[in-house]
Amino acid sequence: MDFLHGQLANVQTHLSFVQKDSIDWKLYVQVFSWTVTLFESYLLLRQYPLYSKTAPPPALEKDFEPGAFEKSQAYGKDKAKFALFSGLYKQAVDSSLLQFGFYPWSWQAAGYLIQKLGYSPQYQILQSIAFVFILYFLSTIPTLPLSWYGTFVLEEKHGFNKTTPKLFVTDLVKSWAIAFVFGAPFLAIFLKIFQWAGDRFVPWLMAFMISFQLIMVILYPTVIQPLFNKLSPLADGDLRQRIEALASKLKFPLKHLYEIDGSKRSSHSNAYFFGLPWSKHIVIFDTLIQQSKPKEVEAVLAHELGHWYFMHPTKMLVISQLHIFTILALFPAFLHAPPVLTSFGYPAYVAKNPPTIVAFLLFQMILTPVEAVVSIAMNAVSRKFEFEADRFAVELEGRVKATAGEKEAEGMGDMGERLGRALISLHVKNLSTVWVDWLYSAYHHSHPTLTERLKGLEQLQAAKEKKGL
Repeated sequence: MDFLHGQLANVQTHLSFVQKDSIDWKLYVQVFSWTVTLFESYLLLRQYPLYSKTAPPPALEKDFEPGAFEKSQAYGKDKAKFALFSGLYKQAVDSSLLQFGFYPWSWQAAGYLIQKLGYSPQYQILQSIAFVFILYFLSTIPTLPLSWYGTFVLEEKHGFNKTTPKLFVTDLVKSWAIAFVFGAPFLAIFLKIFQWAGDRFVPWLMAFMISFQLIMVILYPTVIQPLFNKLSPLADGDLRQRIEALASKLKFPLKHLYEIDGSKRSSHSNAYFFGLPWSKHIVIFDTLIQQSKPKEVEAVLAHELGHWYFMHPTKMLVISQLHIFTILALFPAFLHAPPVLTSFGYPAYVAKNPPTIVAFLLFQMILTPVEAVVSIAMNAVSRKFEFEADRFAVELEGRVKATAGEKEAEGMGDMGERLGRALISLHVKNLSTVWVDWLYSAYHHSHPTLTERLKGLEQLQAAKEKKGL
């Protein structure tokens, strides 16, 4: 532990200029946040002309019914226009809030609020919680019209919206309530660790955040998700039998198999699994069940089980923890840097002893350009994992033969072909874009494009046949 703290201290020595030099950090954040936004707008402008193509890629022409491709292009074009406007609008709002002192005002407002409740400014954790929720609620208000438009105009126009205005408002209120119920204790413990551990907070904070994530793995499906959706046991039938048999053959620790009423809000479809290593739950959207044949849904879940087999969620967790560790290792220099707070307009009496939550928020803003690069790298890793999960589905027959015998592997030889058909069906029915600019995809997409995945599946199937598997 002493070695770790020694290395972290060396990092802070190299960053000591932050605490001394007078740098216009607010200008830096404004310039780089706008740079990221304009780059994202540029990517949209690269992608936009592809929505004017009049035919799908040759390999997909037979999969579109008359008029279906035109609908997907129109949907993509409308989404791109909305994304371009909303991105610039949100950046303009954020930039205005930053420029005109919204953040210093919010800290002072939080102090005034707790004083009205009978607490002095010495209760910094309480003021910090009030500060975060003032920021959260007030900064949400300007973006509410975008959420409303996206749901009741854009998605409604293209036939996907199932949300009622009452449900929209109810969801919003529930989200705010959940943010407070879970966010307040999290912030309190988060800040208490800083008070208790001082500059040696990194390992203790990492331990707390990992523990919190594991707790949420349990609480989200059992407490939070039921507030928004109904999870029901998947009905007996062909699909249930297929999934349970598949899980058994792979020794996947399946505890519950649910159907979720995703159609309550949207016609889009999905499937996922969650849980602790020894107890997993599979959730299938009712829209996926309605839109796909049982054999295709089984193939989709074979892909998802590939993520489990190759431990992709665990690997992504480790990568994310390394990312968080790096951020926390850099933070102490900014935690003790009055010039940083001064540059953002905080009064001298606040900047003199920077509140932890304020310093951390400003530090996150300063990291904006770095986080944009990190997201590209994370997408690249995620796409690699998607290809690996596709390979698992294609090679599933051989894996089951090797572990459970030839009889158990019967009917799995075409799993890759079924997965390809399922992907095509989901793309067509969800009006997903099939023409994608490579740079736009690299920045925005955690999954390979449909054509990339189909080509990969074909190559994997050919390699499998060549080996005689």
